[in-house]
Amino acid sequence: MTIYLQTLKRDLRVAIRNPSSVLNPLLFFIISVSLFPLAISPEASVLKEIAAGIIWVASMLAVLLSLNALFHHDFENGVLEQMVTSHHSLPLLILSKITAHWILTGIPIILLSPLLGLFLFLDSESVKVLMLTLLLATPSLSLIGAIGASLIVGIKNSGMLLSLLILPLYIPILIFASSAVSQAQFGLDITGQLYFLATILVVSIMTTPFVSALALKISLE
Repeated sequence: MTIYLQTLKRDLRVAIRNPSSVLNPLLFFIISVSLFPLAISPEASVLKEIAAGIIWVASMLAVLLSLNALFHHDFENGVLEQMVTSHHSLPLLILSKITAHWILTGIPIILLSPLLGLFLFLDSESVKVLMLTLLLATPSLSLIGAIGASLIVGIKNSGMLLSLLILPLYIPILIFASSAVSQAQFGLDITGQLYFLATILVVSIMTTPFVSALALKISLE
């Protein structure tokens, strides 16, 4: 637990010293959501129907945009090789870095989502469901994304490759999260969707740190 907290604090300090890596995905998230009314229609009835999909697609892309920085700086500085060869548990160190990534990206997205939901004419109940789905699923986005980030850590200009690796794995989360918000608008039961998102989160926490650790070792060989 001590090494977990130390790694978490270190990553948060590094991010504070380099704020562009944190702010760029969030600005992308806000701007991309704001452009949809201009491109589709400013009508409340139209935007309300597609608001969940808009916010969730923008959230996924914002998380994806921030994943390049998850291991990149440590790889360039040689810290990543020291992590792999140290006597500490590599999956635990990776989990700590993923936690820092979620704190810096996932939590701001969750906090911004009510404002953007109201901007797209979502009602208060739908906004609550939207925040709940983001709370359950954004950690999964960071966890699953860490697998792709660890596979391409040594490849330059790998943004497109990362997208091809990760986006197909995000599709089930997108479907069930946006479906939960859409059904909440009509007063329908959303328990099944929430259970599914919670299951993905539990499975991701249990498996992705180990898969990422293996992928990092392969990438650094």
